[in-house]
Amino acid sequence: MKRIKCSQILVMSALLAMSACRDVNKKAIISETAGTYIKTPMESTLQPTNFDTIIDGKAVKLFWLENKDLKMAITNYGGRIVAILTPNKDGNYVDVSIGYSNIKDYLESAESYFGATVGRVGNRIAKGKFSLDGTEYSVVPNNNENALHGGENGFQDKVWEAEQPDTKTLILRYTSPDMEEGFPGNLTVKVTYSLTDTRAVRMEYEATTDKPTVVNLTNHTYFNLNGEGSGSILNHSLQLNADQFTPVDQELIPTGELKDVLGTPFDFNKAHAIGEYIEQEDQQLAYGGGYDHNFVLNGTKSYGMNHAATVIGDKSGIVMDVYTQEPGVQFYCGNFMASENTLKSGAKDDYRTAFCLETQHYPDSPNQPDFPSITLRPGEVYHTVSEYKFSIK
Repeated sequence: MKRIKCSQILVMSALLAMSACRDVNKKAIISETAGTYIKTPMESTLQPTNFDTIIDGKAVKLFWLENKDLKMAITNYGGRIVAILTPNKDGNYVDVSIGYSNIKDYLESAESYFGATVGRVGNRIAKGKFSLDGTEYSVVPNNNENALHGGENGFQDKVWEAEQPDTKTLILRYTSPDMEEGFPGNLTVKVTYSLTDTRAVRMEYEATTDKPTVVNLTNHTYFNLNGEGSGSILNHSLQLNADQFTPVDQELIPTGELKDVLGTPFDFNKAHAIGEYIEQEDQQLAYGGGYDHNFVLNGTKSYGMNHAATVIGDKSGIVMDVYTQEPGVQFYCGNFMASENTLKSGAKDDYRTAFCLETQHYPDSPNQPDFPSITLRPGEVYHTVSEYKFSIK
């Protein structure tokens, strides 16, 4: 169980009273792209009052973004996506991301990363150690002996400053102080979440530093394109535009090798069900308990970015395309989900009922000289864009 700060404990009793549901407007919205009427959900369990609180002296809120095709809920606690609502093949909105209906569950959850903005360094750093310009740094280990997603109290535990300039955009800011979790430099971070007219959730990351440091930001939304609580994702169709992946050891730390996917269960260049080869005897699948690996994108381009992946919900017909300026994507298929948490739909987070596609530089990059660098220096601007684009098959 994650540690609860004193300020968090003080608001628990007040939050218990804020659990009533309410109906949303049952209006119809015309989709110009699909040419059909799209029905809103019959009711919503996501009330802003269930997120209104103070943590570490900072106000926590729930923000709704909306355009003609998409709705998205985000909280500035952890900069996390709480819900993404997109039409299915029948024209009904489906919540394709998993999460909780109130801030209390996020604070007490055994799973820290649902929907979160993670950093400073997404994914793993071996032994929590790396050297930069001759100085060795130690990040707080939180995944056996390794550092995962920024250490014990990464960006998912921070309250971000939030600004909503319009109904389609949320700007989040956080300044990570020098040596927070062991990382050097005061890092100023800005993340802009927006809904585009092409039915995409756009994530734009920016950062600057006053000392040399390392940065690898990403979003950790767990998806089920049939809808939260709808069961296994193993029958989802997946295509990954990657000719190689980065093999790992038993601690899920990359070996430094780039291995061809051809002839292995990791070949998703032609779309097939996520679960088609997942039970094959394969050392890499055994290490990850299934897929939990970084895929090396092969440069297939769309919209000026790498077209990383296409996923299709087998029941909903919802298609999600992933575009990114990053060189890699971590594909994780819920191997460690263990029915420990109750989601906003009332369902449990059962084994392999969600997947992640985390756009990123490669894991353990600071210790792998042949991997693309994640070093950021004073005077430079870290800037990268990724999108989750939705359509209907």
